[in-house]
Amino acid sequence: MADSTNVLTVTDDNFAAEIEGHDGLALVDFWAEWCGPCRMVGPVVADLADEYAGRVRVGKLDVDTNQPTSIRFGVRSIPTILFFKEGAPVDTVVGAVPKAVLKRKIEQHL
Repeated sequence: MADSTNVLTVTDDNFAAEIEGHDGLALVDFWAEWCGPCRMVGPVVADLADEYAGRVRVGKLDVDTNQPTSIRFGVRSIPTILFFKEGAPVDTVVGAVPKAVLKRKIEQHL
């Protein structure tokens, strides 16, 4: 799943504590193992987790095993990357996008 120790596995059970309870910026990649575009975005998310370690919390949530959280945030297509600031959703990117697009979003919200 994640190629970085800086990527947190987010689940229905820990979402409130790890993401909504986080002070600062958090990025959550909503993905699934069977999703080709998700597998393309995964290494980019891991790179960003390493690059922004200590400044941005980065997590991945498997939509197949965590449907309540996916439904709650209206995730209908994957990959979907949601950005949270001080626990509240502030931005969304849907689809496989280049690293530069995600970096711009991070910098915009830091």
